[in-house]
Amino acid sequence: MMNTEENPLTAEEFRNLFSAIRSEVQKLIVGQTEIIDGILMCLVTSGHVLLEGVPGLGKTMLVRTLASALSLTFNRIQFTPDLMPADITGTNILSEDESGVKRFNFQPGPIFGQLILADEINRATPKTQSAMLEAMQEGSVTVAGTTYQIAPPFCVLATQNPIDMEGTYPLPEAQLDRFMFKLFVGSPNLPELGAIIGRTTSGEFRSITSVATEADLGAMRKLAEGVPIASHVLEHASRLLLATHPSSEFSCASAKRYVQFGPSVRGGQALVRAAKVMALLNGRFNVSYDDINAVAPASLRHRILLNFDAETDGVGTHAIVLEAVKEQTQLSKRVAI
Repeated sequence: MMNTEENPLTAEEFRNLFSAIRSEVQKLIVGQTEIIDGILMCLVTSGHVLLEGVPGLGKTMLVRTLASALSLTFNRIQFTPDLMPADITGTNILSEDESGVKRFNFQPGPIFGQLILADEINRATPKTQSAMLEAMQEGSVTVAGTTYQIAPPFCVLATQNPIDMEGTYPLPEAQLDRFMFKLFVGSPNLPELGAIIGRTTSGEFRSITSVATEADLGAMRKLAEGVPIASHVLEHASRLLLATHPSSEFSCASAKRYVQFGPSVRGGQALVRAAKVMALLNGRFNVSYDDINAVAPASLRHRILLNFDAETDGVGTHAIVLEAVKEQTQLSKRVAI
């Protein structure tokens, strides 16, 4: 489906494209609908995704399949303690032309792609992790004083194992803040497990067809950006963000007790951008409270820094976000009345 400035994408075409991409990915990926939708939301809004889950749940296959369905280039970077920044960004290489003249030429690294799988990103040292910051935020890398742009669309999907933390380097808050969503990849249930094992041991081959193009993705982004959000809904999103801060007038009880630092402004931006996509998927061309609430956990939970009491009491950021959502939704409905 090709779209131009003269023939922009309609809301119905947006939903049809989104559904077609999801269906194509699910030819190979069993279940994980919420994860697929979350990644697609980030793609549509030019965001990045942090995927957390134990090994063997098909995260690499999911990203590779999504790239095939969208005709995007896919690069995989395996993060290890000995990985260097130049291994990601690229480096200048001395070469000699036919006339014998020697010059340095830039050899792009694997970050120069469209869908980038940063596998086990917390295995690399902070110095190497920081090499991702400029690329994720600015869409460019700087090598030897020269800045090289990464052509859009560009999306980093990083994975980390929540169990085996020995020898890892937890991502700093500044880098976590660059991810639009943090998604938990859970284990399959009984029917899904049976389908996965049966499908992968039968020798059955399923090919993935490209169902969308870069132009389609760009048209989806433009449509999503144009979805209006009323002032009272925007205020709800802002109060929800502040409700997860420990010292705000809107702080929920858990935030006051367990949160050291709340989400940044980027959290609010992610909240609204994702809610616009959710509104389109729900058949509306305006953002509602429900759209904001639906994307709040994935948008905010990785941006909250907990204190020691939270660790002692076993309280996680997801529960704090849900409490804030409940309180602020009740308040917004009272204000509306």
